[in-house]
Amino acid sequence: MDIGYARVSTTKQDLGRQLAALEAVGIPREQIHVDKKSGATTARPGLAAALTHARAGDVIVVHTLDRLGRTVRDTLNMIHELDQRGVGVRNLADPIRVDSSNPADPMSQLAVVMLALFGQMERTYAVERAAHARIVAAAAGKRTGRPSVVDPDTLEHAVLLRDNGATMAEIAAKTKLTRSTLYRHLPPRPATASQGASIVRSKVDLR
Repeated sequence: MDIGYARVSTTKQDLGRQLAALEAVGIPREQIHVDKKSGATTARPGLAAALTHARAGDVIVVHTLDRLGRTVRDTLNMIHELDQRGVGVRNLADPIRVDSSNPADPMSQLAVVMLALFGQMERTYAVERAAHARIVAAAAGKRTGRPSVVDPDTLEHAVLLRDNGATMAEIAAKTKLTRSTLYRHLPPRPATASQGASIVRSKVDLR
């Protein structure tokens, strides 16, 4: 049995084009599940219903593959998981036609392989963009990653303990902060007189 799935990102968008395409290939309206939610939203009741109702030998049919997953990798993972259940996936309007329900068709298998390659490229580019963004932010003196959730009073206590000679292990035990958090958030130790003298001597030696 073919099970249709259609999705638009907002309630203001129209499902008509996708529904018409699915009905045109013989899928009755009662077998088409719909969502009006962004692909980034994990809670999609229409998709969940389609996946729940699908049995071995059934095929999930979509207008385009981006209706299924937020990224190529998401879609590819879903195709793989459905394949393990004996459920196929077929698209109608993408330039690359996929029909994982027909393993004897070499072009369908090639399409899945191409999707895997695109998924890997997508992941590689995302990692490179994130790394570049961190480098640019660090050069501009900006912090990256999640905002700090360390309580200022706790951090102040940690600074006081350190300045009084406590080790990192002792500070971690008393503040309940991990060592990695302490290393990340503790400000540098103020230079001591002996350290300052050492720096001056080094500068003199270099002249």
